[in-house]
Amino acid sequence: MKLPRRSFLHLAAGAAALPAASRVAWAQAYPSRPVRLIVPFAPGGPTDVFARLIAQKFSAEFGKQFYVENVAGGAGNIGTAQAARAAPDGYTILLSVSAFVTNPAFLAKAPYDPIKDFAPVALPVASAIAVVIHPSVPAKTLAELVALIRANPGKYSYASGGAGAQPHLAFEQFRVSLGLDVVYIPFTGAGPATAAVVANQVPIAIGSLPPAMPQIKAGSLRALALTSK
Repeated sequence: MKLPRRSFLHLAAGAAALPAASRVAWAQAYPSRPVRLIVPFAPGGPTDVFARLIAQKFSAEFGKQFYVENVAGGAGNIGTAQAARAAPDGYTILLSVSAFVTNPAFLAKAPYDPIKDFAPVALPVASAIAVVIHPSVPAKTLAELVALIRANPGKYSYASGGAGAQPHLAFEQFRVSLGLDVVYIPFTGAGPATAAVVANQVPIAIGSLPPAMPQIKAGSLRALALTSK
């Protein structure tokens, strides 16, 4: 049985409407070999963490290996394009973030079409975005950070896991609305961006909460704002 592009869960929902015997045959036919989950970002970020949890659960559920392959670079474009070129047989699944949709808007010629090249499956996770700083930065609140940047134009920089993704766009909107002179430094994922702030290579970062939370609890990062109640 040949499945539409990366949409086995979509078909699983449709299979529920089939007669019982047909559903059993469908379930037995797929998957018959390992399934690749492409994460278009570096290891350690939220997409990578969630993908590995999903892979573990699916491997146990289906009795076949689901494995994560990190294809980082280009703010997610490289891995996403690789997934778009994969055979449309249900054995390559892309796990991505908002950059999947926003990236093509920033490129003269995008390496994939988010509408034509993919079949949507599910929105499994919603993650809050946090603004974090290295503890050496003399700011305890977001307002104090704004005042610090204004008093030192061009001195401070901030990191995120790739240009064009939601965290980057959110901070840019914040920066432009307040007229802040702060330099953007893109990384291949939220994990490396968070690690750069922990190492005090970059003083500020914005990104999903999961990779930052252990460092916040350990005191290696100071969280100033969170896009969640």
